[in-house]
Amino acid sequence: MTLTTIFGIALALAMDAFAVSLAAGVTLERITGRHLFRFGFHFGLFQGMMPVIGWLAGISVQRWIADYDHWIAFGLLAFVGIKMIREAFEKEDEEAEASDPTRGLTLVMLSVATSIDALAVGLSLGMLGVDVWLPAAVIGLVCGALTVAGMLLGGRIGRMWGKRVEVLGGLVLCAIGLKILLEHTLGQ
Repeated sequence: MTLTTIFGIALALAMDAFAVSLAAGVTLERITGRHLFRFGFHFGLFQGMMPVIGWLAGISVQRWIADYDHWIAFGLLAFVGIKMIREAFEKEDEEAEASDPTRGLTLVMLSVATSIDALAVGLSLGMLGVDVWLPAAVIGLVCGALTVAGMLLGGRIGRMWGKRVEVLGGLVLCAIGLKILLEHTLGQ
């Protein structure tokens, strides 16, 4: 797997976190360094851990599905990508919570919710026999950085970009799934 592909996956997976951080940036009256650190660290950590968990599951079932693993990888990535696109259009403007989204159970729930897609990617990597450590690190770092950037941007421009970046992330995941499918079926 090329570094370009890894960055593409990382960017696609970080779109949910970026959109959530935009909204969080809007809800906070004043964004501090603590807000940025908590959100960026937790989102990056969860986003980096989920591919490893999925990868461990993927390598344990690899020998039974080796002949059609590329179809499964395509299906998972397309499913997640389409889900992201669909959810972007279904979301209505949510009311901002009065509480700080960078603290407590809200922070953990947001971190998990935005990283579930990374679990499916890790499962795909495991089934394809791809080593997970570099992709997991890149995914976590990119997510952490985009989360911080999203909070800062959210504080300035609001929610107008949230739906667009989620749609873009879904399209990138679908494209990567198609690329994997074509590489394995065309023998490249």
